[in-house]
Amino acid sequence: MKYKEKHKDLFSVDFKKYTPAHCISSDCKMGAGIAVPMRKKFKLGGLENSIEPIFRKSPICIYYNGVYNLTTKKKYWHKPTYYSMGIALNSMRIHAEQHKIKCIAMPKIGSGLDQLSWPKVREIIKIVFGDTDIEILVCYK
Repeated sequence: MKYKEKHKDLFSVDFKKYTPAHCISSDCKMGAGIAVPMRKKFKLGGLENSIEPIFRKSPICIYYNGVYNLTTKKKYWHKPTYYSMGIALNSMRIHAEQHKIKCIAMPKIGSGLDQLSWPKVREIIKIVFGDTDIEILVCYK
């Protein structure tokens, strides 16, 4: 794995090279935090109606409109756990490997509104992707 953290706007990333990733809830509300601009930029509003609820159960990663949507909690007002984050990240890893996706860009997932410790989430990312050739770019402002 190649891991980088950069002080830059996630939306300035070259999305022809990087596949974006962010966290959502299984109810697909995306009404706060970085999920709002992600929903608008990548037209994620149809996710709720396009994917059957049985396939949106957290924790999992849903690839939709070229975006990794890590469902780490059931409802938007819930909080994820480090366990659910790890399961969703592993799901993303499996999809990326199967579809030969080599570069993923994300914010400091789980550490904003979801209130997880970024150093702990970073460590989970490094464990999950450590033995891959996938590049992870974490953008923060």
